[in-house]
Amino acid sequence: MTTSTTPAEPAVPLTRNRAFGLLWLGEGVSVVGNATTSALLPLLAVTQLDAGPAWMGLITAAAWLPWLLIGLPVGAWVDRLPARPVMIVANLAAGVSLASVPVAFVLGALTLVQLTVVALVGGVSTVFFRTAYQVFLPEVVPSGQLEAANARLFGTESAANVAGPGLGGLLAQWLTAALGLALDAATFLWSAVCLWRIRVPNPAARPAGPAEPLAARIREGVDLVRRDRYLPWFVGMGGASNFGLTGYGALLVLFLVRDLGLTEAGVGAVLALAGAGGVVGAVAAPFLSARLGSGRASTVLLVVSGPTALLVGAGLPGWGAAISGAGGFLVGLCVVSGNVVRNAWRLRYVPAGLRGRVMTVMQVVNFGTMPVAGVVAGWLGGVLGVRETILLMAAVHCLATWSVLVSPLARLRELPEGPLGG
Repeated sequence: MTTSTTPAEPAVPLTRNRAFGLLWLGEGVSVVGNATTSALLPLLAVTQLDAGPAWMGLITAAAWLPWLLIGLPVGAWVDRLPARPVMIVANLAAGVSLASVPVAFVLGALTLVQLTVVALVGGVSTVFFRTAYQVFLPEVVPSGQLEAANARLFGTESAANVAGPGLGGLLAQWLTAALGLALDAATFLWSAVCLWRIRVPNPAARPAGPAEPLAARIREGVDLVRRDRYLPWFVGMGGASNFGLTGYGALLVLFLVRDLGLTEAGVGAVLALAGAGGVVGAVAAPFLSARLGSGRASTVLLVVSGPTALLVGAGLPGWGAAISGAGGFLVGLCVVSGNVVRNAWRLRYVPAGLRGRVMTVMQVVNFGTMPVAGVVAGWLGGVLGVRETILLMAAVHCLATWSVLVSPLARLRELPEGPLGG
């Protein structure tokens, strides 16, 4: 079984690969909208609808709950479906859902319940899109260029995370947060149009013949991950780390507004620093992987990212908010850089016909802890306090990343090239 598919233009560099260019352009605009929403949606809940810790946790949980509910079957379905149409439909569904927020606001009918439902619909769309995306990228990019392609995509996303939150804060002041969300709805349409224009001469072959029962296909993906020597470690560390990161992220805007006294623009600036760290991390990832080896770079980045998260909850009113911003910058740098290295490796390591299922099994655990984190953080925020909960969740992330030191990954200079399960 081959470990990669034949790309559309295997000899063409990324700068001249039209299919990748359209994918990159569509995603670039879309992630700017998403990054803007990352500031606008919680600002809308806190400043316009007076949401407390419990509601903030619930809205965060709704965005990630679909990974637990439908993640595994979606992975099995996507392995038998053409990836591009799945991504287009997912973008359109997310855009329509998000567009309902400014409409309801203008009509005076917007509620926290609607924001929670919008977050849930967006989460469902994300499950389908991200699963299909893992299948689609190797169809347009040669195997040897996957790390560079991932660095460019992650770097663009991180750059958007610099501009997006700041733009979101300004839009909230100029137009109100609800009307600013119309921008993100339009970016999903743009992404869908770019995907529609992509033509892949040699798409990945889909399994022929009648499909196995859904349960059997899901079980095959679970077994492949479970029996592998390395993937279970990434699954466990990722799930625990995301629990901590999502937990403090659910309360971060509330912390910045009510504890540190920041304006909407100030909140956007602090959130933008995390994106700036991600930009640096994405640019540095190929260099670190080449210089240290993919395995050693992954381990170093995990170990360093842990304690930096504690700075996020250590911010103080006024200029002391820069402490939270610095923590976000360092976390973004380490997390994004590590994700670039590991994602490129997974796309080479997992055979093409199994990517949807294997990636989704990993993501179900990695992302499945996040709705739980949102609920737990919302409850703890009301019991312990917002700052205390942020520090506790950051400590969970720290312990999770340090667990790499007792794993077989800690001794590897290079992550294994395969085969999966070998």
